[in-house]
Amino acid sequence: MQGDPTPRYALHYWPVMFRGQFVRATLAHAGAAWDEADIDAVAQAMSEDPQDQPVPFMGPPVLTDRQAGVMLAQMPAILDYLAHVHGLMPGDPARDALTRKVVADANDVLMEMTRHNGAQMWTTEAWADYVPRLSRWMGIFDETGRRHGLTEGGGTLLGTEAHGLADLVTHVLWGTMTDTLPALRPLFERTAPALAALSDRVGALPEQAALHARSVEAWGEAWCGGQIEASLRAAIAAQATG
Repeated sequence: MQGDPTPRYALHYWPVMFRGQFVRATLAHAGAAWDEADIDAVAQAMSEDPQDQPVPFMGPPVLTDRQAGVMLAQMPAILDYLAHVHGLMPGDPARDALTRKVVADANDVLMEMTRHNGAQMWTTEAWADYVPRLSRWMGIFDETGRRHGLTEGGGTLLGTEAHGLADLVTHVLWGTMTDTLPALRPLFERTAPALAALSDRVGALPEQAALHARSVEAWGEAWCGGQIEASLRAAIAAQATG
């Protein structure tokens, strides 16, 4: 994905945005080079016995840092590692912990939006019941930012001078979701206007805009993919026309 013939990082993830996009956005923001395994290699790595895997894991994303000889699975662990390596943590214990909380919240939202990674499909009724909870999640992120000086006109999620991991995670979670599922954008703007503005500002950064353009070119508007995304889109559309 980057021009370096032997980039520092390698990413195993599916050809969709979803959890892998958090890793890509962090790498792009850090100016780090990476390449990505093809879908067959991802499937092969998943199918290996745990004792044969370089890092025992259930599913991607998996990140390899070739320079440091480190391989990690699980999105929160990968992001924590990259944030420390590339200076994207606030640097004080309280806000570092809040950054991890933001990542954990984002992971919870992804789990809920996919109904526990596709354990169930969405129905119109289930989606209607869930929308108030999704609105609450948006409000939680928005209020977190407001308590650290975030407004529609400026600021960062945790009051840092520069954008850090918390801002990247915020943008990828809510910006990517509402870009690929545009029917959710009005709810986002209405429920969390300061958060929506922050997401837009981060998304307009050159490296993030370029990443988004490459991602759409490669994978279209796929967000989480598969049957679960199809059921999600159908449920959202049914509610919009109902």
